[in-house]
Amino acid sequence: MKKTSHLSTQRFPLAPLAAAARHAFSVTVVCFAGFSAHAYAADAADAQGTVSDNAQAASTLPTVKVQGSAEPLPGSLSPALPGGQVASGAQIGVLGQQKLINVPFSVTSYTSKLIEDQQAHTLADVVANDPAVRTALGYGTIAETYIIRGFEVYSDDVALNGMYGLTPRQMVGTGAIERVDIFKGATAFVNGAAPGGSGVGGDINVQTKVADDKPLTRVTVEGSASGEIGTRVDVGRRFGDNDQFGIRVNQTVEGGDAAIQKETDHSQQTAVSLDYRGDKLRLYADFLYQKEHQSGNRPVVFETGDVLPGTPSASYNYGQPWTYYQTEDTIGMLRGEYDITRNWTFYAGVGSRHTTENSTTSSVYDFDGAGSAYPFPSIHKENAISAQVGVRGKFDTGPVSHQFNAGWQINRVAGYNAYGFGSGYSTSLYDTPVVAEPAAPTTGNFADPGLTSVELMRSFVVSDTMGFFNDRLLFTIGARHQDLLENGYGYGTEVQNAAYSASATTPIVGLVYKIQPNLSVYANRAESLVEGGTAPTSAANSGAVIAPFRAKQYEAGVKYDANHYGAALAVYQIKQQVAYTNAITNIYGADGVQQHRGIEFSMYGEPLKGVRLIGGVSYINAKLEDTGSSAEEGNRPIGVPAWTANANVEYDVPRTNGLTLTARALWTSTQFLDTANTMQVPSWTRFDVGARYKTKVAGHDTSFKVMVTNLANHSYWSSSLGGYLTQAQPRTAWFSVTTDF
Repeated sequence: MKKTSHLSTQRFPLAPLAAAARHAFSVTVVCFAGFSAHAYAADAADAQGTVSDNAQAASTLPTVKVQGSAEPLPGSLSPALPGGQVASGAQIGVLGQQKLINVPFSVTSYTSKLIEDQQAHTLADVVANDPAVRTALGYGTIAETYIIRGFEVYSDDVALNGMYGLTPRQMVGTGAIERVDIFKGATAFVNGAAPGGSGVGGDINVQTKVADDKPLTRVTVEGSASGEIGTRVDVGRRFGDNDQFGIRVNQTVEGGDAAIQKETDHSQQTAVSLDYRGDKLRLYADFLYQKEHQSGNRPVVFETGDVLPGTPSASYNYGQPWTYYQTEDTIGMLRGEYDITRNWTFYAGVGSRHTTENSTTSSVYDFDGAGSAYPFPSIHKENAISAQVGVRGKFDTGPVSHQFNAGWQINRVAGYNAYGFGSGYSTSLYDTPVVAEPAAPTTGNFADPGLTSVELMRSFVVSDTMGFFNDRLLFTIGARHQDLLENGYGYGTEVQNAAYSASATTPIVGLVYKIQPNLSVYANRAESLVEGGTAPTSAANSGAVIAPFRAKQYEAGVKYDANHYGAALAVYQIKQQVAYTNAITNIYGADGVQQHRGIEFSMYGEPLKGVRLIGGVSYINAKLEDTGSSAEEGNRPIGVPAWTANANVEYDVPRTNGLTLTARALWTSTQFLDTANTMQVPSWTRFDVGARYKTKVAGHDTSFKVMVTNLANHSYWSSSLGGYLTQAQPRTAWFSVTTDF
């Protein structure tokens, strides 16, 4: 079943945007003012090593002192900033591992240390730290979906080690994650079009753990106040004469009563990473198994009337006890890099994923207080294959340096489905009756679901980053040509009944100017790409294939990296095509536009010893244009708040060695549930607190942690994206003890 989204908007005065931009930029300028242009040459000399001569007597040979640092291997992870929670670089798609200050994009990378410090259990817990990202539930499922710059990113479209189609389908556990890279902006050039058809405003890539140089045996025992318990085991070793062989094993098992009444969760994840690092050849093999089972799920809410329903109490469950969702993912991938010469590297990767999902869900349809629901049993199986090959190289032409990239990739996803749809029953959001599961006539074969869809995406990409004036000015130009193909097949018949075939070329132009080594300004013109769809049977041009939708982005910003903290400011505009059937001509076409103009400010790191900050603010002026409806023209898209802001603070308590206190606040402004902008979802604020204490127990490094989210147990609708309401999680408290052996 193809995922759909609903759109809306309101006009917002630009005065707050201008004021926020002036304030953020003035703060940034004050931070930058203390650095002189002279520092650029000094830092460049330090990076290459310095030579000093100590002149003594004429008859004595001079002492020569050489200092330098080993050059990291291609593809090596970028170092983390002090505090260890945010990295100075990230995986930038086809460009590979890059230092963030050197690329013309807005990217943030969170580390495994942040995951451990905050006891993050799923990817949603990690991205909650980013002021430009919010999370909701998927359409009728337990799936997490992520909102970047006001556009949705499906859980299906999260990349794994730079490759699409391989991540666990509905939600991603954190046990095997080393880095979470959040790319904000149009992504067609760096990553290609996402198989699920999302990612217009950004993308997420997760990188798996590999064995470190230092042996690791780490065991965590954890539990929640509601009754969940779990264990995490993380073991890593290197072998061989030069430690060229590595193995990393992660095992997570969790389960019990969730914070939502009558909801139970059980999950397990096993990850094994093998690697080889030679003088020229590096190989990585990853195996990942993840199983999630939830029962008695609290569903999303569709409001079919014209009055926004009030939220029930934070932990109240208006679902039915017979609902459940179980998903099982088995993933394997092999990657490799070979240094052809000192400056040229060939890379390749291949991976596969098999998913099996069984569920019976029942979303609530509320009509001004009179609720109804329908049972929806389904089975879904999916086989995905991804592969990529490419080459990256560096060379000079006179005074101009070049970083050249060329690559090819393919993604194929085949879906097998059967479903049922039962009779409706009366229900309520506030006094929910327990009913027997109604019978649900089925479509397709539940014992052996047949093929219903095949998606195939192929692309070729090439780029060159040219460096001028000793790489102070970096100019990137490139393009990706992409083929999008999809076939649909009848449920139970496997007879082809739909086809889509189109292609597009998406260019990139990016510019970075390094005012100083730790201060750069940048700009880019980029595009996102999603399948354009097919005209419905009710349209006059029924069956017509719409060209792929191209979201065009213009972005400019400034980045600062002081080695112990960093800050970034970005201003952007994204215009995404919107398709609809014209009420007058009855022709289906991509005639509408959804426009987002925004500004983002973020900061992270350890500006003061023992004080760490992660936070910022995002503003989006979003509206619909050329909608073909006077009631929607100029309105605000559904589920796109104007403002989001985060503030996360950690404080190492003086004279109490090892004790750290944490506090976090998240704020989201109002959003709309309908394109007419008549139902407004109230703004909300969430407060989280935590603490951790590091000490030694029987000679072993041990950490005690507590993390409480939604401290006030506030009840609110956290998102209306997709045209339905997602209720926020109630107060949840997790406790853990971690010991290194």
